[in-house]
Amino acid sequence: MTAEDAAPAARPASLKANAIGFVDALVIGLNATSPAYSLAAVIGPVVALVGIYAPGVMVASFVPMLFIASAFYYLNKVDQDCGTTFSWVTRAMGPWAGWLGGWAITMTGVLVVGSLADVAVSFALLAFGLDSWVDNTFVRQLITVLLILVMTAVCVIGTELSAKVQNALILAQVACLLIFVGVALYAVYNGTSKYDAVEPAFSWLNPFGAGGTALTGGLLLGVFIYWGWEAAVNLTEEVEDSATAPGKAGLWSTVILLVTYVSVGFAVVAYAGPTFLAENADEEEFIFAQLATDVLGGWDWILLLAVSTSAIASTQTTIIPASRTALSMARRRALPAHYGHISPRFRTPDVSTWWVTGIAIAWYIAVSQISDNALFDSLTALSLLIAFYYALTGLACAAYYRRHLFESVHNFMFIGLGPLVGTGLLTWLLVRSVADMSDPENSYSGTSWFGLGPPLVIGIGITLAGVIIMVVWRLRAPTFWRERPSVVDPALVHADGPRKKS
Repeated sequence: MTAEDAAPAARPASLKANAIGFVDALVIGLNATSPAYSLAAVIGPVVALVGIYAPGVMVASFVPMLFIASAFYYLNKVDQDCGTTFSWVTRAMGPWAGWLGGWAITMTGVLVVGSLADVAVSFALLAFGLDSWVDNTFVRQLITVLLILVMTAVCVIGTELSAKVQNALILAQVACLLIFVGVALYAVYNGTSKYDAVEPAFSWLNPFGAGGTALTGGLLLGVFIYWGWEAAVNLTEEVEDSATAPGKAGLWSTVILLVTYVSVGFAVVAYAGPTFLAENADEEEFIFAQLATDVLGGWDWILLLAVSTSAIASTQTTIIPASRTALSMARRRALPAHYGHISPRFRTPDVSTWWVTGIAIAWYIAVSQISDNALFDSLTALSLLIAFYYALTGLACAAYYRRHLFESVHNFMFIGLGPLVGTGLLTWLLVRSVADMSDPENSYSGTSWFGLGPPLVIGIGITLAGVIIMVVWRLRAPTFWRERPSVVDPALVHADGPRKKS
């Protein structure tokens, strides 16, 4: 017996219950997706692939997200654990799959936080006319690291403070996007666009308009822009009405994002025209900066500020799933116990939060030394981890509820079939991602790492590192690996008010 096994199962202090409400959770779920930044990063490449059918691809990308959001909702109803996928997959499919799901969530935070903060700083500097600071790598990266530290401190100080900050940021972000959409569409119909504008048409909502191959590539990008809404569910132990409110917040987040993305997609394609967007697809998010100047003139800082506030908000909220998943894993002894420490004063997972931040900063600085393109390649590798743990969650929902799927049409459709269809779509996208990333020419760097594209090498490296750490920890502290898969307790399914599974 190891020392870990012999020690009493001392459960750390709990997170602060009822710290925030449904609206706060909804806002955090929205901000975690970073809608303005996501649009800025993806709209050009998507149009390059599918042309005027970009809004349709955004609708098609929403489908697997809705199915997986349904899985999150029903799994949270019977197990309100801040580890979400880690806890649910462990219960439904066993500790090995659960550990890998938790590792994937944690590493998404590590990969993306630095990139988000870098974009937030760059667009803020552009908004204030400090273009030369953006070109100064040392200054930009220094401010980026300081921003990450400030956002981490906000996360640690308390969930209520985080929610207040997020509420302000989402209001600024949505207002800026709505102004952009209104002015752009007015210019289209008024004939004052600086480009070959085209009037919007309902046919743009057809995702198959550009053909199957183009749709596949567009979906790979589209899934990325919806990722992050589940941050609302990671706060389940801190949200009022934790059995249902977090899951509803996740579901509504995806719907609101759909409306936002399609609206902006129509405005951008109509104003700039597909030819200009396709020719400038390699500019990534900075194409939005160009359009901001063209659409808003001297008020271009409005859209620049929208992207900046979007990335700032997401910098903070992306830390939440990673840190709380690490906390949940430590509580179950799937990670060393100190990662499960909760601040006695703030009742937040302080140790895991700072660890995630520290590793994320180190990753950002190290990869940035290679090149800015390498940083984008590491961001591209996210799609592999996202598709993996989303697919696991959909599968876990059907497996955990398997004895109740045929009790009603509702159960079969929304708890069984829907999540499984979402899992199938994401698995297909995962396979396609691996195939596309294997070609170095499809990477931002355009260089070969071990004969493969850098994003695929990064994804494989993170997976192998996780497997090695998992095996080592299994040998040192086997308690967690003694857990066995189970099915949901009927009392929790049929109770008037679902309660947490012990």
